[in-house]
Amino acid sequence: MLLNISYNRSETKEKINKEVGTPFTLLERIKLNGSGSPKLQITSTSIEIHNLLILDINTNICNIELRPKGIIVMFRSLLETYALIIPYYKLNLYKGKSEEYSVYKDHYFIKIKADNPAIHKFMLKILDYKADNALPQIEDIR
Repeated sequence: MLLNISYNRSETKEKINKEVGTPFTLLERIKLNGSGSPKLQITSTSIEIHNLLILDINTNICNIELRPKGIIVMFRSLLETYALIIPYYKLNLYKGKSEEYSVYKDHYFIKIKADNPAIHKFMLKILDYKADNALPQIEDIR
């Protein structure tokens, strides 16, 4: 699900929380050693995301937020902030060339340049957390 999250709307927050869970508490974030990625440079995207990114001339960057039942990939275009909401059971994460990761959900994808050891460490954290929490619950299937 690709959403515009620029504005503080309760229905948007409810959709996100239903898909990937509420944000981690402060204590949980400390135990995880952080729940957000460093700044990630986008190298390639699916057509829907690409059409948003080409609207301005800024560098295409994103970040990833870890949630209890999934991840949120956030990026900006013009003055708007967009989020790709990905539950763990729909997340496919591939390491392509040694300097690139691909994040897939259904027909959406974002390829990220991984030229920093912190990025590799964060992607391993996502994979570890996904392995422990990937099974869909009955309420997720409905």
